[in-house]
Amino acid sequence: MPFRTIAGHSRLLSLLARVIARDSMPPAMLMAGPAGVGKRLTAIAIAQAVNCLQPRSSSEFECDACGECASCRRIARGVHPDVIVVEPGETGAIKIEQLRDVIDRSQYRPFEGRRRVVIINEADAAGADAQSALLKTLEEPPSASLFILISSIPDALLPTVLSRCPRLRFGSLTAAEVARVLKQDHGYSESDARAAAADADGSIGRALESQSDDLTEARDAAQRLLQETARTNDPARRINLARDLTEGKGTPAEERNRLAVRLRSLGSLLRDVGIIASRADRGMLANADLEEQLEKLSSSFDAERSLRAYAAVDRALAALDRNASAKVVADWLLLEL
Repeated sequence: MPFRTIAGHSRLLSLLARVIARDSMPPAMLMAGPAGVGKRLTAIAIAQAVNCLQPRSSSEFECDACGECASCRRIARGVHPDVIVVEPGETGAIKIEQLRDVIDRSQYRPFEGRRRVVIINEADAAGADAQSALLKTLEEPPSASLFILISSIPDALLPTVLSRCPRLRFGSLTAAEVARVLKQDHGYSESDARAAAADADGSIGRALESQSDDLTEARDAAQRLLQETARTNDPARRINLARDLTEGKGTPAEERNRLAVRLRSLGSLLRDVGIIASRADRGMLANADLEEQLEKLSSSFDAERSLRAYAAVDRALAALDRNASAKVVADWLLLEL
């Protein structure tokens, strides 16, 4: 997983490549940011870059792994003796014994690579005792070892651990970046990838956990809703549209969840309509495969109206989070659009 294959985070990845090229990597670091945006992949890319037998350079990355040599392939498969990945166990926790083992192994010189890399994924899953066991090593790290902590909730780490690890902040991916990964690496169709990306909040992991069929149907329903809303201001007709939006069986919680999925798709479409209406860069469109249909909607939803509608969707989602009735939320929203 060389840097050049990772979606998003181009400035951060370029910085890491430059630091590696100059052999000035800090002995420990913390990768913090939302789940499913590529933090673990980046840690593996670092391990490959510092141990690659045939490193490459380009205008974008001063140092990058080739991804093809024996070292890179073994790191990718998780069988390189000098790259250690610690994961939470079946209980969801990282035990003190796991960390003591890697601390002991890190004291020795690398077996065959240039640097031993210890990656602690979901480091916040380690309890206070386990984190404390790391402190001595983080204070005086072995010269040939590199510790990378990964967390989506870094505030759960001890302040003493945080103070010893420079923090790299990862942001969410764009919907277009998520969709591209889903198509290229996971075989999604264009429409399924776009629908999943619109609901993923910038996380590839979240997109992969969702049901693409449900999301595609939700995006189709949201598109039909906008088209119908553009045609009528009649309150009675809009209330009927709200009923279509909330149709289905299930518990109140299931109804709220189903409506929330449709509203997130609706919000994504409204954002794109606003981009088109305001003549902004269309490269930012999350639903680029629907550009022609969204272009038509922009004649009814100008920049100001699409912004108001987007804000209404945001308030509706907040109300659902507070356990408001799905029917009441849908009725209110359709009158606001």
